[in-house]
Amino acid sequence: MPLLTTPYADLDLIRQPDQANDPLQAFDAADHYLLQHLAEQTPTGPCRVLVLNDSFGALAASLSGHVQVVSSSDSYLAQLALTKNLARNGKAADSVTFVPASQFCQGPFDRVLLRVPKTLALLEEQLIRLHGQLAPGAQVIAGAMIKHLPRAAGDLLEKYIGPVQASLAHKKARLLIATAAERPAFTSPYPTRYALEKPPLTLVNHANVFCREDLDIGTRAFLPHLPGNLGSARVADLGCGNGVLAIASALSNPEAHYTLVDESYMAVQSAEENWQVALGNRAADFQAGDGLALQAKQSLEVVLCNPPFHQQQVVGDLLAWRMFQQAREALVVGGALYIVGNRHLGYHSKLARLFRGVEQVAATPKFVILKARK
Repeated sequence: MPLLTTPYADLDLIRQPDQANDPLQAFDAADHYLLQHLAEQTPTGPCRVLVLNDSFGALAASLSGHVQVVSSSDSYLAQLALTKNLARNGKAADSVTFVPASQFCQGPFDRVLLRVPKTLALLEEQLIRLHGQLAPGAQVIAGAMIKHLPRAAGDLLEKYIGPVQASLAHKKARLLIATAAERPAFTSPYPTRYALEKPPLTLVNHANVFCREDLDIGTRAFLPHLPGNLGSARVADLGCGNGVLAIASALSNPEAHYTLVDESYMAVQSAEENWQVALGNRAADFQAGDGLALQAKQSLEVVLCNPPFHQQQVVGDLLAWRMFQQAREALVVGGALYIVGNRHLGYHSKLARLFRGVEQVAATPKFVILKARK
């Protein structure tokens, strides 16, 4: 794989999760453009830089050792990639401070390098949080590939930070450079909430939660068909989002023990808050992680999963296939994985390669609910 070559470093970078012969790079032209611009504009003297939404550590690892770097992301896989890429390139693990997006970053910051996220609500929340955290004369430099740069990103920078100047295009990437100006303190519109009738719940959703405004239609199709009579089974909600699958299941299975895991810190934060409202002090485990990668083998009886079909801007079944493999490893013999998926994704045949029995529990015109038994 090619190196990321910038004025700061020549780096050999990998993506996460690990994939043999991965055809995709861990950086793109927008990363290179951001670093090139910063190198040309960095103020003299000590400089404190906040990096936001650094997919695989390309920005933070490049700046390590040159400026004081704080990196914040909503992705556990991004944090894992940063850790691995620092070590891979001989940089100290403590040369970058990582802050999950479920927590606040403490300024002041002289520069903010920001990869424009897919979810504009996350961008808005991050910009609101920068109020009072920017040093005098600070700039927020947002970068993206042009095809992934919505017009609204510039509007949000203007609203929350200050005047915005758009760069020329470079290798199909563009920067939006906002200079900090006096702005009022805004009240964040996040988290959002919506209500369900069955089960009767009001669900909290932090800014980067999938389907933040309403229950997604796949989960809506899944809920009536969750397994019952689980007794004291150990159950995992894999890719838990706001936790609705685990919570609905737990309400019907008072003796079961639940683990809720997602690679989004804001999803896990939402799930934990929703669990506490619905189920009080009932014990459960909440984990931001790489799926069930760290789950002990043969330690679960049931896995519930509404798998994603994209990672950031990349669409595909890599993450879903990885989740299926992890579920198989974690389940006891006779245990079962329950999933919902779009009909056209062909999950039945994929699961049949891993599990000894796959059956269709239910179907709608768009979705199928499948049970795969180990």
